[in-house]
Amino acid sequence: MHTYRELFRVPEFGPLFSSVSLVTAARTVMGLALGTLVYEATGSPLLAALSLFGSYFAHVFGAVTLLSVADRVPPRAAMVAIGLLFGLSTLALAVPGMPVWGVFCIIGFQGLLGSVAGGVRWGLLGEILPGSGYVLGRSVFNMSLGVTQIAGFALGGLLVALTSPRQVLVIAAALSLAGALTSGLGLSRRPPRSAGRPSVRQTWRVNAQLWSMPARRYTYLAMWVPNGLVVGCEAIFIPYAPGAASVLFVAGAAGMLAGDVLLGRFLPVRWRAWAVTPLQVLLGVPYLLFALSLPLPVAAVAVAAASFGFGGGLLLQERLIELTPAELMGQALGLHSAGMLTFQAVAASIAGVVAGWLSPGMAMAVMGALSLLVTLYLTPRLRRRGGQVPDAELVEAGSQP
Repeated sequence: MHTYRELFRVPEFGPLFSSVSLVTAARTVMGLALGTLVYEATGSPLLAALSLFGSYFAHVFGAVTLLSVADRVPPRAAMVAIGLLFGLSTLALAVPGMPVWGVFCIIGFQGLLGSVAGGVRWGLLGEILPGSGYVLGRSVFNMSLGVTQIAGFALGGLLVALTSPRQVLVIAAALSLAGALTSGLGLSRRPPRSAGRPSVRQTWRVNAQLWSMPARRYTYLAMWVPNGLVVGCEAIFIPYAPGAASVLFVAGAAGMLAGDVLLGRFLPVRWRAWAVTPLQVLLGVPYLLFALSLPLPVAAVAVAAASFGFGGGLLLQERLIELTPAELMGQALGLHSAGMLTFQAVAASIAGVVAGWLSPGMAMAVMGALSLLVTLYLTPRLRRRGGQVPDAELVEAGSQP
């Protein structure tokens, strides 16, 4: 499978793509509205950052307790249930008078849902597009994420200005419910990928096996840490440019879209391993410029350039798939998703604290520098491919009751 046209000829790819796109649009619109609402209520850069990314803290709890669900429930039923719960909880955020602590309780619940959703979603994609088709399909989802974020942040910023953040939250809830309906009507019934019941013990056992292989461990760290630190920069766009943050969010989404198109579709396979380090370096370098006082157009260009580097994560996912048996693909990809989002929440918190001490621009420069340092540390370790745990051990660990 080599072209996008071939992807959309696969019967279930279209419904899965539509469902995920609707949920992504819901989260994008919700994030901008909620961040604006919390910043207006508190004036705190830290709380504004946490309203955008705080739900990701719950991913770490879900990753160590619930992640075995991803391979042990019927995917269609799980997709529908997660979409419904996310939509209803988003609707609850729009209730007038909702206290800030109540907001964070709800987004924590959404984080738990998200920790399972990533494994279910990408494990199902691996079934629909087995083998080399997964990377091309995943690049399409990343491209859709960029387009959806461009449209979502632009439309969300306009709607927040014309209506109110709470009304925008109602729209986000409707989008999520539409995604659940699309999953129910468009996906076919499939059995779970692995036998046995999901449990905390199973989650721990398989996670430990996945983490025990050095090549896989450093691949996870490379997907989580440099990218997460740069997302910390994005978490303080609202304090950095009040009233114009949507410009920076759109620029970031556009840069990420360009990276996914060029890397997922046109980068030759033989160059993929080489390209990872330059892309991760690109993530951090443009944010060093934010130590200066940048005009908004220059800041937008810097953000777009940095976001092009997120394409390195796509290449690292391909490496993870090569190192993981198919029976545990859902949990392996779910662990990637949960760890990535958890570290984004950690980095957003760090960035919010630093912005309170220094300034939003200086905080972004600090986070960019940290991203570069971590990339330099991980680069030689990613080149070592030894120490693999036999696939049989992983499969055995995943199939035990």
